[in-house]
Amino acid sequence: MKIDHLILGAFETNCFVLRGTDTAKDCLVIDTGLQADRLVEFLKQHNLNPVAVVLTHGHPDHAAGVAALRKSFPDIKVCIHKLDADMLTGKQSNFGLLMGVTSDTGPADVLLEEEGVIEHAGIKLHVLHTPGHTSGGICLYSEQEGIVFTDDTLFADSVGRTDLGGNMAQLIKSIREKLFTLPDDTKVYPGHGPTTTIAHEKQYNQFLK
Repeated sequence: MKIDHLILGAFETNCFVLRGTDTAKDCLVIDTGLQADRLVEFLKQHNLNPVAVVLTHGHPDHAAGVAALRKSFPDIKVCIHKLDADMLTGKQSNFGLLMGVTSDTGPADVLLEEEGVIEHAGIKLHVLHTPGHTSGGICLYSEQEGIVFTDDTLFADSVGRTDLGGNMAQLIKSIREKLFTLPDDTKVYPGHGPTTTIAHEKQYNQFLK
């Protein structure tokens, strides 16, 4: 798997562009950041075709860039867990006003309802429902590649905030039951900040002691 990493927007959100091979043109995007101009530029510069974007949750620092992505790539499929879907249309608060932004990306094309494997652009990822940061937060795991994209659930030496519609007890439960059961050498790509591993977080993350 080819993984390109972009840091987008004022909140420095990690965006990932996944391809099956270095030469593949179809790709899968994970999160868009608050502003997606750099993402759109990257995709066009490399002549990539984003088949789908999977949003790990509905906060605008991860999802607001969908509007720009749709404008440039109207056939892209937008995927989000059903419990966060209303955040994209303003029917459920996405706490954008607290972040100083307003966003209405329009409804998602695909609602993720159950855990299981999703496949777009030849990329297979296992959806792990990890509520706590938001009710519909998800992580995306590739057993074959030994990697997991952990949303704003688990960071390097930290965990996600829970004061924007979340629950800390639920967050810790999600980490212990869904992430810490993965192999220790699994590489972690969080929603913000540097990469880490499951083994490192088990041993050193003070929020999980």
